[in-house]
Amino acid sequence: MNYWIILYILGCVLKFESGFLLLPAIVGLLYQEGNALAYFAVAALCLILGMLLTHKKPVSTNLYTREGFVTVALSWIVMSIFGALPFVLTKDIPSYVDALFETISGFTTTGASILTEVEPLSHASLFWRSFSHWIGGMGVFVFIMAILPLMGGGSNMNLMKAESPGPSVSKLVPHAKDTAKILYGLYLAMTVTEVVLLRLFGMTLFDALTTAFGTVGTGGFGIRNDSLAGYSPALQNIVTIFMILSGVNYTAYFYILSRKIKEAFCMEEIRWYFILIFASAGVIAANIRSLYPTLRETLRHAFFQVGSIITTTGFATTDFDLWPEMSKCILVVLMFVGACAGSTGGGMKVSRLLILFKTIRKELLLIIHPREVRKIRMDGRSVEHEVTRASNVFLVIYFVVLLLSTLLISVDEYNFTTNFTAVVSALNNIGPGLDLVGPTQNFSIFSAFSKFILMFDMLAGRLELFPMMILMMPATWKRR
Repeated sequence: MNYWIILYILGCVLKFESGFLLLPAIVGLLYQEGNALAYFAVAALCLILGMLLTHKKPVSTNLYTREGFVTVALSWIVMSIFGALPFVLTKDIPSYVDALFETISGFTTTGASILTEVEPLSHASLFWRSFSHWIGGMGVFVFIMAILPLMGGGSNMNLMKAESPGPSVSKLVPHAKDTAKILYGLYLAMTVTEVVLLRLFGMTLFDALTTAFGTVGTGGFGIRNDSLAGYSPALQNIVTIFMILSGVNYTAYFYILSRKIKEAFCMEEIRWYFILIFASAGVIAANIRSLYPTLRETLRHAFFQVGSIITTTGFATTDFDLWPEMSKCILVVLMFVGACAGSTGGGMKVSRLLILFKTIRKELLLIIHPREVRKIRMDGRSVEHEVTRASNVFLVIYFVVLLLSTLLISVDEYNFTTNFTAVVSALNNIGPGLDLVGPTQNFSIFSAFSKFILMFDMLAGRLELFPMMILMMPATWKRR
């Protein structure tokens, strides 16, 4: 284990976090809020610690797969620990456990909150909550690699593999640094486009920025108590479109920009992603038609909530916990499905489920035709055995963590629907669940013990389980 390079990278992460914290501090100054000082103080602390850890570059900068996974897991934990401090210092969230929950929920783009009301928060804290979604959406290491050349290409790819969502990670162009630049360029362009459109349709600049951070980062922290319910139908429709677009594999956008339109539309995962959205929204619209006065309003709420849940954004325009059981059941299923691999969305990912169903079909056909040689194919190419195996292992770990977490938080004596959907929400980085953690409720009801379980689930879900699992294994820390 190369401990020195791990500490060096942690220092780089802290220095970048100090820069991130300057933005809410500036927002606080613009709105003449006294708590801006707290953000400057934490930014200075992160900068000092970061400089201490990076004052000398390690002799060996090799970062193998094990170190890559450990580094990513530790970086997200450290980033959350320091990111929670401004909430406590400003007394917007006095309890450090609650502040840590809110911060992890932000960075992991979960959007689950312990706040009963968000509107009393300062503009600086509201901005930091939403901006944390944008930081965590594409990934902090993707951002760092787009700016700084940390190490060689192989080491950079080990960091990207540990942080990027999906069953497999590949470079869009030969160099990982250039791939990171392309991804963040697309990410920034989508954010700016949404901000401009929201402003054109009447949203204030502050509201437009925080909403775009939550939409493109698929996070879901709202700056109003009713999430997005109070905004106009036009604004809600814009957010719906950008939530769905943010759940698309960014490789498709790269193909489109490269004028490889055919390759983009031939991606099997994206076809199924849109089929699921339109089919689910259609069934739900039919199921909830009697609850709303017009078909247009019915379709607006149906598409918004389907887009919000499948992309794991978590915004709400209505209390879907009051919808019929069939509609709620469809939304829970979409919580598991999630968005596309290579997007900012959470969940198990459409591509991983496609591989699972293709594997089941293959095994059943082998029983019928034992001597037949069959390969699993995606987008016309054979899926490597390593990808299939990793997907199967992921699903096993996923359900073990899901069931164990549900069992552990049941000590708080809340009903099964509340406990189960709370864990599903945390593990899939969604935000709202059902019943006591529904879209009009929050997670403040849980004990500190349960909150730590849910915090682990949020981190594990955002990092695709493996980094957090490897961090906890004793064998990880033994010298070769």
